[in-house]
Amino acid sequence: MQTFLLIALVIAIALAPLVQFLPSKRQREVAGLREYAALHGLFVEFRHVPAPGRVSEPARPEPLSDLIYYGKRIPSSRAGGVESAAWRRDGGDWRSIGRRLPAPAPLRELSIDVVAASVDQFSCGVYWRETEGEAAVEQIRQVLERWCASLVDR
Repeated sequence: MQTFLLIALVIAIALAPLVQFLPSKRQREVAGLREYAALHGLFVEFRHVPAPGRVSEPARPEPLSDLIYYGKRIPSSRAGGVESAAWRRDGGDWRSIGRRLPAPAPLRELSIDVVAASVDQFSCGVYWRETEGEAAVEQIRQVLERWCASLVDR
């Protein structure tokens, strides 16, 4: 019996470091969100969040390092005619960064916690914290589809 316990103890000690490589519940959730986004036509990447151009604006109290960009690629046939722009959410309103431009209509439909949005010649997308589930990713997907379609139709 003691031999069996000794063998079990040695095996447990040998396997203990390997357990640290298993993904946490949060890591599995985030991977699921990103997989759902990718399977439904979005891409996910780390980008610098659009920053206010004026020093007089108050700094946001929350850390922005945990934000991630969920984007929709603009078809290459239309890519050259899209001007870069960015907006940040201030309460319930969207405020432009840099040039004063109204926020795209589809952004106003977002009910989830999105911090910023941007568009460039290659994509349009939003910055958020991945704190909600697949329903939130689906809402982002629908909004980005409408936004991308409005850019292509111009």
